[in-house]
Amino acid sequence: MSFLVPLSPAPPVPPLGWMFVGQRFSAFMQRLGITEQQAVDGTRKQMGVRAALNRWYYGHGEATQNSLLIGSWAKTLRVAPPRDIDVLFCMPVDIFHRYEARAGNRQSQLLQEVRSALSQTYPQTAIRGDGQVVVVPFATMPVEVIPAFRLDTGQYLIADANGGGSYRTTDPWAELSVLEASDRATFGATRRLIRMAKQWQRHAHAPIKSFMLERLAVAFLETWQHATAGYEDWMVRDFFEFMLRYVGGSVQMPGTGEWVSIGDAWASRTRTALATAQRACQYEAVNADRRAGAEWRSLFGSAIGSLS
Repeated sequence: MSFLVPLSPAPPVPPLGWMFVGQRFSAFMQRLGITEQQAVDGTRKQMGVRAALNRWYYGHGEATQNSLLIGSWAKTLRVAPPRDIDVLFCMPVDIFHRYEARAGNRQSQLLQEVRSALSQTYPQTAIRGDGQVVVVPFATMPVEVIPAFRLDTGQYLIADANGGGSYRTTDPWAELSVLEASDRATFGATRRLIRMAKQWQRHAHAPIKSFMLERLAVAFLETWQHATAGYEDWMVRDFFEFMLRYVGGSVQMPGTGEWVSIGDAWASRTRTALATAQRACQYEAVNADRRAGAEWRSLFGSAIGSLS
């Protein structure tokens, strides 16, 4: 007679790691989006400012002419709550020649003229000129106006009142084109990374400008091997490591080729961010949801956290 021999129980199947990454970062990106009310408010404010300048300089109140949105509103890089709206306003060319005939800091004088023009529409608002912009400090969402002169190349000459005054060239269309190309190539990872980096910048009070984060993100994703894989946790971690290569370096602006110093004041906060992201990734690999969520929350604030 034969007997059935009982088999040893099968070893437990180890759980798959990274179970929470996709859902966690999907929810994070949704929370970073601005509300419909914020979008309507911002649109109303920037359209009003553009119309006011057109009335003053061109004799009509059409908001969209002689001006364009730049920065996060133009590039779909807004993070809630939005901090400001950037508007480039194209001045009549005779204004340029009028100021070139003057002495002193002509760029500062130009900013003060634009400030005075806007004060006619917003007399109760403490409008000020600041470096390259005229700030209309609305309570909910400031509008920053950059007076500019259009060049025959399609680029723009903007006034910079710093350091005694000068003009510099900018190419917002080239910046947008490079961003769009990167975002298409990475199936949207470029914009996601930039928005997350901006949230870190805000939460950590990191002294680095948003356009520098944008340039670094594009450069990083050009060579990162997982750019189209959707590994959001690794992307954040490896981006901070990449940033540290640029401490004291420069970034190049699309279109103009201008090199802009990136400085090093942000380095210590980036090193801290890298260490935090490394711990978070280790917890994600073993599905330690709450521990991973706590690390991400330390990095980005309350917009991200545990799922359980």
